[in-house]
Amino acid sequence: MNIEHSQRLEKIESVLRERLPASPAGPWMAESFGTLPGAVAGGHLNPLTEPCRDLLLRGGKRWRPLLMVLSCELVGGGDRAYPLVPLVEFPHTASLIHDDIEDGAEERRGKPAIHVTWGIDVAINAASWLYFQSQSLIDSYDAPDSLKLQLYRTVSTELRRLHLGQAMDIHWHRSPALVPSRPEYEAMVTLKTGTLSRLAAEVGMLAGGAAGEAESFGSVAARLGVGFQIIDDVLNLTSGNPGKRRGDDIVEGKKSLPVIIHLERRPGELSRLSELFAAARSGGIDDPAVEEGIALLESSGAIAEAKRHGTELIEAASAELSGRYPRAAASPLIADLFSSMLKGL
Repeated sequence: MNIEHSQRLEKIESVLRERLPASPAGPWMAESFGTLPGAVAGGHLNPLTEPCRDLLLRGGKRWRPLLMVLSCELVGGGDRAYPLVPLVEFPHTASLIHDDIEDGAEERRGKPAIHVTWGIDVAINAASWLYFQSQSLIDSYDAPDSLKLQLYRTVSTELRRLHLGQAMDIHWHRSPALVPSRPEYEAMVTLKTGTLSRLAAEVGMLAGGAAGEAESFGSVAARLGVGFQIIDDVLNLTSGNPGKRRGDDIVEGKKSLPVIIHLERRPGELSRLSELFAAARSGGIDDPAVEEGIALLESSGAIAEAKRHGTELIEAASAELSGRYPRAAASPLIADLFSSMLKGL
């Protein structure tokens, strides 16, 4: 990642830490909770803030808030997007906490999942709070009320879409014999994963004063999220996702794109693949069924085909975003962001 990206990422990290501080002191408490009863002490906030900070500070690619900042710059908005980056990164963090609970995943970013460390009850509550906490900063954002209303509407809509996508995903991996079509899968990922990249681009456009461009720009950005989810599906079955074990999607019984492509090519192997999913769920990540399932998907070329499709989606969407305003200084930075990410895969 180039130095201009790194400089922006440093500012993004600073904003995220400021808006989710270790100390309960500061104006953020009043912005979040209003006037609290006198008996509420700083320690009462810890079960909300500390699990969320735990995951947030483990790192992450931060490409969504960076896309937000660059989208704002693209239309001449300067640095006006920085105060808004928690609108996308906090919900992303919250969704990871909930996703790990729903999938029964034990690791995230190289450490125990938040519900493993803090307990399921604390993790559910803290992540739910973080969705709402992200929106509290809109009130203090230096902007006309009309823009604040647009931001609230945009964020609320996208978060509802995210939960619809997750509902579709849960339904499919709980139903062994149910295999979604490729259009159904991409619709689910557009909602579950693409919605946060859409949100990043839309908020960047709104902050930059280009409200008329926000929806169409966001629709293109959503395809980036779809592409990266497909690449994540592939990495899970090849090198393993960073901080997670190779093949845990087999344990979770996920109907990822490699699975769908494989069954398009070999529909008669559904029962065998279902058996391997069931054995892996029962035996865990070290069960031989995990590697057998991966080998089966590799044998049809489904994993390679999914990687090709995901890469093409990212390349095409990135080119379209950066090409919207070719003379803007941020245009090559958007193109370089995603080309450098693809090189690292």
